Amino acid sequence: MTAEHPSNAQGGAASTPAGPSTSVPTERVLDLAGFRYVCRTAPSRRPGAETLLVLGGLLQDRRSWLRHERRLTEVCSVVTVDLPGYGTADFLPASYGTDFLARAVRNLVTELGLSRVNLMGACFGGSVALRFAEESPELVERMMLVGVATHLPEHHVAALPRWDAMLRRGQVDLLARELTDVFMPPSGASTVRRHHVISRLLYQQISGQDPHQLHRSAEHISRLMRHAWYAPRGGATCPVLVATGEHDTLTTPAMGRSVASRMPTGRFLTIQAADHLAPLERVADFADLMVRFCTDAPLDGLPYASAVEHPFAPGSVLPQQAAARGHTGHARGTLLARHAVGGAV
Repeated sequence: MTAEHPSNAQGGAASTPAGPSTSVPTERVLDLAGFRYVCRTAPSRRPGAETLLVLGGLLQDRRSWLRHERRLTEVCSVVTVDLPGYGTADFLPASYGTDFLARAVRNLVTELGLSRVNLMGACFGGSVALRFAEESPELVERMMLVGVATHLPEHHVAALPRWDAMLRRGQVDLLARELTDVFMPPSGASTVRRHHVISRLLYQQISGQDPHQLHRSAEHISRLMRHAWYAPRGGATCPVLVATGEHDTLTTPAMGRSVASRMPTGRFLTIQAADHLAPLERVADFADLMVRFCTDAPLDGLPYASAVEHPFAPGSVLPQQAAARGHTGHARGTLLARHAVGGAV
């Protein structure tokens, strides 16, 4: 089920009608099991371009990637989404976990008539992306993940009930200060780009939530307490890149490397002078990294990233992974590599 809406001048609501390519961003309302949610499409300026589907984290919505969009639409169309329970989508009870959200992603891809997508997942969106790529490998061309892990750190898991209690007692300012320090520890002030600006904006975003948003945030915390962050089901079989801010203390480089090591096609790198919010701290560089990955351009020698690692252990390919690898082609991206420009934008 879908409903379409015209774009506004600020890049807000719009539709994705069938027909000739248009440069106007479009938006579509979808439905899964009675839960309405919204996706936004920014068409590429290059005819016949592939599509990049972006799944953001808890505090991001479908308009959080506008600053990356101009660079990305040079080579691909960009789809962002408020999945059920997030952004302006319908409230989603905590009993629904990543499996349901992955189904919502599949429903989105089907409704938009996309045969395959490039996929980028950030933080919790990365957990959803992993589940979708495992369950619908035929729909995923490549997958990039940032700020991901196989599990939450134990001290953060232990803090979830306390954060939940803070929300329900209305201690929003206290919670905002604590969560800001979790995402962006003060120790990074001298090593992380734009640390002061981004941490202040993050605090304002958390503390400025209205009652409706606070209710959703509380339910998200409940969801994290009720469901596994990531329960492997064989691993993704498409080309995979995992990136982590070198100073990330929430989903550390070791955790990101562990995610990449579970997939035979997994590569890993760290983004310099960044922590968990690398896409915001290094907007131009992160957009460049996404473009490079989606076009199969070289990732070696980037001025903003470490050397690429291939952490998968040889000989541990699961049977289902080996079989699937023979049925997934990724040659199309090589034809686009000439569009990727070196260095930061």
